[in-house]
Amino acid sequence: MRRSTLSVVAAFLALGTAAAISAQTIVAEGPVVYGHHHFNTTDMAAQKRFYVETLGGTLATIGTNNLEVIEFPNVFLFFRPMQQPTGGTVGTTVNHIGFSVPDLTPVVAKLKANGFKMITSDSVAATVKVTDDIAAASPTTNIAFALGPEDVKVELVEVKAQQAPIQLHHVHFFGERNAEMQAWYAKTFGAEVQPAGAGQVFVTARLPGVTLSFSPSRTPTVATQGRALDHIGFEVKNLEAFTKKLEADGIPLTVSYRTVAALNIAIAFIQDPWGTNIELTEGLADID
Repeated sequence: MRRSTLSVVAAFLALGTAAAISAQTIVAEGPVVYGHHHFNTTDMAAQKRFYVETLGGTLATIGTNNLEVIEFPNVFLFFRPMQQPTGGTVGTTVNHIGFSVPDLTPVVAKLKANGFKMITSDSVAATVKVTDDIAAASPTTNIAFALGPEDVKVELVEVKAQQAPIQLHHVHFFGERNAEMQAWYAKTFGAEVQPAGAGQVFVTARLPGVTLSFSPSRTPTVATQGRALDHIGFEVKNLEAFTKKLEADGIPLTVSYRTVAALNIAIAFIQDPWGTNIELTEGLADID
């Protein structure tokens, strides 16, 4: 069902390292896992240069309609080409998306060499030490922030023990009621609430293969629909039954349960109480 248009080896060599991965994109297991990011864009060439040539994602076509996507372990990147976004991610309920890598230094160097803006110093507290656009978030954690095409904010987290050159790490929400957001995602999707670390200003919840982070925002945030990151996506087993439970719990569907024959998947849409546009899918995990 999938035809790669850039070899896995070539994509990984773009990060200066090679490793074998499963041909299947979504390898996390559970009743609900993360599935995809969906972007509005007017510049697919820039998207490919950022996510494929620079970060090492795999460009592929899927489905009977040869839909072009970019793949990282545990997440598909979908695009609406020639759809002008109304703004970037900062200021919305989904402030940024996160990937993890074993070594930040070559990744940051390649981002800068390819002309992408590093925004690490603007994204961390003034007390955090930043060296060569890499922040020492803790004695054991280094992070960096870059601005991708159409002002999508991307965080990179260094996980030295990680075997894959790059993979999905987290989705970071901002809101005036971040603890309520954490509770809603825990209840709605079964995400496991995590204890906050010492000095940690945000709270988190875990699903297989991804962390959902929730930071307090001093100013109101806006909905995601129409922005550069239009919506996020969760892959759900027994989706039709799941949507019925959502409705029984008072969460309306903004797009009703239906099948998409070209991709051999089922979909539905909801919004969280703060305006995050969310697609629910069943079948993305079977695409390989």
